[in-house]
Amino acid sequence: MKTWMRTAGVLAAAGLLVTACADGRATPSPGTADLTGKVRLVSYSGCDEMTAGLRETTARNVTAWGFGPGLMFARSDAAASAKQATPAPSYSTTNVQEAGVDEPDVIKTDGKRVISVSAGVLRVVDTASRAVTGTLRLVPPDQSWMQGDLLVSGDRALVLFQGGGAIPFGAMAKRRPGPDGSMYLLVDLSGRPRVLGTLTAHGTHVDARQVGSTVRIVVRSQPEITFPPPKENAAESEMLDRNREAVRSAPAEAWQPSYEIESGGARRTERVGCDQVSHPDEFTGTSMLTVHTVDLAADPAQPFAADTPVAVAADGDTVYGTRSSLYVTSNPRWWFAGPAVDVAAGAAGAAAPATSAPAAPPERTEVHRFDIGGAGAPRYVSSGAVPGRLLNQYSLSEYEGRLRVATTSDAEVFGATPGTSQSGVYVLDANTLGQVGSVTGLGRGERIYSVRFIGDLGYVVTFRQTDPLYALDLRDPARPRVSGELKITGYSAYLHPAGDGRLIGIGQEASTEGRATGTQISLFDVSDPAAPTILSRFHQPDSGSEAEWDPHAFLYWPESGLAMVPLTNWSRGAGAAVVLRVGDDAIAEKGVITHPVPPKDGVSAPDPSIHRCLVIGDTLWTLSDLGLKVSDSSTLADRAWIPFA
Repeated sequence: MKTWMRTAGVLAAAGLLVTACADGRATPSPGTADLTGKVRLVSYSGCDEMTAGLRETTARNVTAWGFGPGLMFARSDAAASAKQATPAPSYSTTNVQEAGVDEPDVIKTDGKRVISVSAGVLRVVDTASRAVTGTLRLVPPDQSWMQGDLLVSGDRALVLFQGGGAIPFGAMAKRRPGPDGSMYLLVDLSGRPRVLGTLTAHGTHVDARQVGSTVRIVVRSQPEITFPPPKENAAESEMLDRNREAVRSAPAEAWQPSYEIESGGARRTERVGCDQVSHPDEFTGTSMLTVHTVDLAADPAQPFAADTPVAVAADGDTVYGTRSSLYVTSNPRWWFAGPAVDVAAGAAGAAAPATSAPAAPPERTEVHRFDIGGAGAPRYVSSGAVPGRLLNQYSLSEYEGRLRVATTSDAEVFGATPGTSQSGVYVLDANTLGQVGSVTGLGRGERIYSVRFIGDLGYVVTFRQTDPLYALDLRDPARPRVSGELKITGYSAYLHPAGDGRLIGIGQEASTEGRATGTQISLFDVSDPAAPTILSRFHQPDSGSEAEWDPHAFLYWPESGLAMVPLTNWSRGAGAAVVLRVGDDAIAEKGVITHPVPPKDGVSAPDPSIHRCLVIGDTLWTLSDLGLKVSDSSTLADRAWIPFA
């Protein structure tokens, strides 16, 4: 479970304090910034061409200390099984951004089974008997800290393990690199759970998306180059020269992303072919993005036969997918790793002296689109860029041949002059990623806290002291515009559609000075794009919700009008799930579900905080590290407790 991420996120929200703000009204556009053409992928013809190009570019961008830690901030000092005999009851699925595109999460259900992964153990629970029918330890107990997520198709589950954690920042969380090696286990669920095969990618897991039985996995890696140990009292310039020499003598294999496949008792190591590697016009050579393909319906004897990975000499931090497109984006400032290299000069082809002042790379979001509509490996389509940085995947949306991208520019987290930040939405042609139109000047002095695109409308929340909810009219892609604005205290960190003309916001209430005071769940009337209004609010003081930074934690069930949100009290650390009834014009608390608190025995005990909620028939299922609780959906009365032994 992502316990560290959850705890840190709650603390970040609890300690949020922001100061004076400029007028958040939309202001005249400073002019569109069409960066298309500055980002273009070119495939290498073979290993000789690839090695020559990557050696020189990487040498310009290596530091005296190697490739750097991959820091995230620019430094201011520089489908159900066909075997089911009876239909499953109605049930909720993972809260995902796009219908038909599944996202990894810690729990999945097909109505007849609940499959979860916690502390390195996969469990299968029969929903009729409410008993654990299968258990499989996937990692040793001493590695139970590894974060695990699931994707399921029929009787196959793909368990994704990743090292490292996430660094939350207010309403945002970005992955940080962890120990080398991301592991993907294909598990057969048809009987007693068993592992069919394992794919271990030498790199950091970025994200994955599933369409049908096909999963696309994105991994970020760095060149496998061994740098000479620094000499005692060596000057930084000498260390840099030695590292550059190590880069220039490194073989092609150093850059070819490697991975291991284990199945049927045999293990083999593979590398992405040089002819499957592409590069943008501008790149550092210090990282690679690889897209793996896994078919959950593959022959058990060859579980990873569909995988013909493709790679791009680029960084990546955000993945967004539709049924036919996979977008991988990166902002160079997330990965700016050190003051010893002028990245901007290096990308342009000029060597930077070790003593040069750090130069942050341009603040822009690079977007690469791959076609995943066919079988086999993804097909690269196009690349482009827009100014500013993304908040998360919800900042992207493809609709009717257009890609909408919401970003914030000159955010103060990057050391910009206070009050200079602003946000905008850019409309790109999905085929060429050339800019079609834009609306900018949103929330001056603020940054984006949430975004939601619904059809040809968009909603953007910016915050510093108050929460302007901007309604955007995107019907004319060439002339997107702000159609309405609503200012309230606090902010929404996640926006969820709740029927015709209604929008639910999950975030924090805040004082007039901008200090967060506790979870706030709002019901907005957006039926008139020119005049969005707030209809109702639920406020729980001194609390935070995991749903603020992980939308998978939020559940809205339109059939009954119920919404469920995990909450954690800041002072007591106690976690529960609040169940709300969402009407056409009001939000009201229905009740609270809690899990048993384990007795204190002097050692660290599992966290009873609830992390996920499911609807299965007439019951609510809630998940914590301790187990699953089944509650009556009408009365919230306990029906069963299924402990994780």
